[in-house]
Amino acid sequence: MSGGSPPPGPPARDAAELAERAKALALALGFDLAGIAPAEPAPASQHLPDWLARGYAGEMAWLGRRVEERMDPRRLLPGARSLLLVGLVYDPGAATAAAPGTGVIARYAGGDDYHEVLRERLEALRAGLEALATRPIATRVYVDTGPVLERPHAARAGLGWVGKNTLLIHPALGSYLFLGVLLTDLVLAPDAPEPDHCGSCRACLEACPTGAFPEPYVLDAGRCLSYTTIELRGAIAESLREAQGSRVFGCDVCQEVCPWNRRERRRLPPDPHGLRARLAPREAWRAPALAWILGLGEEAWRAATRNTALRRAKRRGLLRNALVAAGNLREPALEPLLRAHAEGPDALLAEHARWALARLGEGTAAGQGAAED
Repeated sequence: MSGGSPPPGPPARDAAELAERAKALALALGFDLAGIAPAEPAPASQHLPDWLARGYAGEMAWLGRRVEERMDPRRLLPGARSLLLVGLVYDPGAATAAAPGTGVIARYAGGDDYHEVLRERLEALRAGLEALATRPIATRVYVDTGPVLERPHAARAGLGWVGKNTLLIHPALGSYLFLGVLLTDLVLAPDAPEPDHCGSCRACLEACPTGAFPEPYVLDAGRCLSYTTIELRGAIAESLREAQGSRVFGCDVCQEVCPWNRRERRRLPPDPHGLRARLAPREAWRAPALAWILGLGEEAWRAATRNTALRRAKRRGLLRNALVAAGNLREPALEPLLRAHAEGPDALLAEHARWALARLGEGTAAGQGAAED
């Protein structure tokens, strides 16, 4: 960025009026939350270098690149003055008992890809904002894809607070939220931050299956099941496999136990544009049979995951995850599929399949022993 002071902004009254109109437009376009933060580093973002230095990013090397841009949004858009943060609630539905032989996916992932759903709305917001400004404006939009730390900025914009599980929590809507951000050179009056309401609660910290929180408000991504089942490309550490249970993509535990996500507390806003309907899990992914996943060829996988966030794990990752889940469920009916992968050409899948077969053998031996007793 060039040096010197930014140009003077409009009178406070104009900045406040434009901010209110911008947020009203965001809500009219279907977002459930909208707030303004100044285009400057959020205090919480200053912890990023230390978090990276402690190795908590796992193998996500890209998080260590463009660090200064991640910490200061002004480096992403010369002349940026404001961030317009938006939130869209998704409805995870009531928790149900898993059927035998089925896997579990994070409840955000089985419908239309949230990146595309939100970006489409953000592009409309960008156009509308320029119309409100009555002049050409500089903008950039991001939906979990660029070097922007959305959660600290969203907290600063009053959309909620960052909880002990490192997720943004809204006092009325909970944490089942997708976030988007629009950077602009417009001067918009900022909103007041939402105070932290976690208090002494430790439900998320204590419920995490893999102990991925070394301390409150700090996540060791390398131990998080959302990382190991989605971002990790190699082998899942054996020490983490049993804790994965039947999960084949992501993990919702720290949200499921959060008191702010109780269904009687959350009040879903109207959905006039049908965005939540698009994000709802497709039938095939509500309770996917592990046998089906383990038998998916490349073409079938592409068809089943088309336009969903499930693509992030790649077919190989999804199969790897399903093999771990099969080992944990110990379903004898899955043995032929496990053997086929154990004898297959992919060394990564073969190793996970052998691990699952060993677990299946342990379960069979234990069952025979009980029957003899």
